[in-house]
Amino acid sequence: MEQESRTIAFTERKRWLFFGLPFTFTKYEIREDMITVYEGFFTSVENDCYMYKVQDVERTANLCEKLFGLGTVVCYTGDTTHSKLILSHIKHSKEVKEYILQESERARLKRRTVNMLDIGSGAMEEIDDME
Repeated sequence: MEQESRTIAFTERKRWLFFGLPFTFTKYEIREDMITVYEGFFTSVENDCYMYKVQDVERTANLCEKLFGLGTVVCYTGDTTHSKLILSHIKHSKEVKEYILQESERARLKRRTVNMLDIGSGAMEEIDDME
């Protein structure tokens, strides 16, 4: 019930690369706090990823995608089910990428979530040697 009260910023469909037609059964909903992927026709799968778990976002567009105004957005996340969440062949990919970047940062600040960097054990040995 709470999910319906949040506004959807983007609703996109995965499209065929040929003419960018939306004849697939994959739909992406992007809200301020969550990305939801709906897949399937006979067997439906719904997968969510919270925005605060998105660590980095990448946008790619090959020649065919550029011709038909499409792009692919790749979200690198800390989510267990989708560590690399791919929004394939979508329209407005540049706007979607920018929105996800802004909202993921806002969500991390709101939750006071800190990204930890694993510097490895070699760095600790160097610190010990300095003392």
